[in-house]
Amino acid sequence: MPHAITGNIKLGGSKSIANRALIIQALCKEDFEIKNLSDSKDTITLQNLLKQKEGELSSGHAGTCFRFMTSYLSRKEGTQILTGSERMKQRPIAPLVNALNDLGANISYLEKQGYPPLKIESPNAEWKNKVNIDGTMSSQFITSLLLIAPSLSNGLNINIMGDLVSVPYVEMTLKMMNYFGIDYEWEGSMIKIAPQDYVAKEFTVEADWSSASYLYSLVAINEGSKIEIDGLFETSLQGDSEIQKFAAPLGVDSSWKDNKLTIEHNPNSEDVFEYNFIRQPDLAQSIACICAVKNIKGLFSGLQTLFIKETDRVKALQDELAKVNVSMSKLPSRFKGNTSEDYYMVEGNYEDPKSSFKTYQDHRMAMAFAALATRSDIVIEEPDVVVKSFPTYWTVLESLGFKMKRDN
Repeated sequence: MPHAITGNIKLGGSKSIANRALIIQALCKEDFEIKNLSDSKDTITLQNLLKQKEGELSSGHAGTCFRFMTSYLSRKEGTQILTGSERMKQRPIAPLVNALNDLGANISYLEKQGYPPLKIESPNAEWKNKVNIDGTMSSQFITSLLLIAPSLSNGLNINIMGDLVSVPYVEMTLKMMNYFGIDYEWEGSMIKIAPQDYVAKEFTVEADWSSASYLYSLVAINEGSKIEIDGLFETSLQGDSEIQKFAAPLGVDSSWKDNKLTIEHNPNSEDVFEYNFIRQPDLAQSIACICAVKNIKGLFSGLQTLFIKETDRVKALQDELAKVNVSMSKLPSRFKGNTSEDYYMVEGNYEDPKSSFKTYQDHRMAMAFAALATRSDIVIEEPDVVVKSFPTYWTVLESLGFKMKRDN
C-alpha cells in the first residue's frame, strides 16, 4: 500500500463535455472533428445511440444519454422507443417530457407514469417557442432542451422555475453552444435562443475534473504525495474545477506550469470543513471520504440532486461510511437557521473496515472509496462500474503503486 504517492497522470476526456459535443455534432449540418473524445461507457453509449437507425434504443445506466436523447429524438419523424436499465426506470424524466410535449413533441410513457421507458413519436408540425421547466431537480433537463433549441423552427425561450441546481453545467452547455456559433440571452430565470445553425469547428475535449477529484483524495490523505496531471485546462468549462480552490483546507495545494496541474499534499488541514455542493454535486463522495479518513468534521449542504443519481448517493454514503465508524447524519431543522438547506454532518473516528464496500452500480462510489486503500487493504465490490466515466481508473492506481487482486 503506497503512502507518499507520486506520479504523472494523463486524464481522459470529460464525458460531460464529450456528450454535449456529440449532440452538437449530430445537429450540425457539417461534420467536424472532436479530439480527445472520452472513452467512458457513457460517451460510447451515446455515440452508438446516435448511430442507431432502428430498433429499441437503450441508454443503460447513463442518465445524461437518456435525457439528451429524449430531446434529440423528439424532433424526429417516426416512432422510437427509448429505454434504460432498471435503475434508469426509477429516475424521473417527467419535467423534461412535460416541457417537450408542451412545445410540440409527442412522447408517452410505456410503463410507470413519469419514468422511462418512453415512446417518442413524430412531433407536431409547428413547435412553440416558450416553455417553463422546473430547475430544482436536474440541470440536465435544461441542457437537453438548450442543445436542440437552435434547431427548432421558432427557437426557444426557457423559463426556469425555482432555484436552478448544478448551474455550472448549464453554463458549460451555453459556452459550448456559443463556441459553435450560437448566440443566446440569459437574464434572470429566462434563457432565449433564436433559430440558428451550429457552425462546424474542430473541438478538443478537456480532461475530466470529476476524475481528478479522486487523485485529490489520494494526495489529501497521504503525506508527501505529489501528482502531476495532464489534460486539464486552467481556464475550464467544468464546475468541478473549483476543487482547486476548496481543497487547500483539506490538505491539497494546486499549481500550474506548462499547462499541467500539480497537486501536492500540505499538512495544514482544518478540523472542520463546510461546503455547499449544489454547483459541484459529483464531488461530494470524494470529499466525504477525505473527511472520513482524516477525521475532519464535514458539514455538507446542496446534496438534493444526489438522491436521483445512479443510486441514492446520500444513503449509499451513509451505509458505507458506517463501515469505517463514520456517520453522515442529517441535522435537525433547527440548524438550518433562515435557509431552506438540508445539512449533513460527516464525523467519527476512522477505523479500518471489516467488510467490503458496495458500489450500488455507481462509478463514483467505487472511485471515492478506493482512496481508503492507503490506510488498509480493502475490497471494492463490482469494480467494473468505473467504466461509466473513468475506465482506466484501476490502471491509474496501479501506476501510482497500488497492488490489486481481482476475484474472478
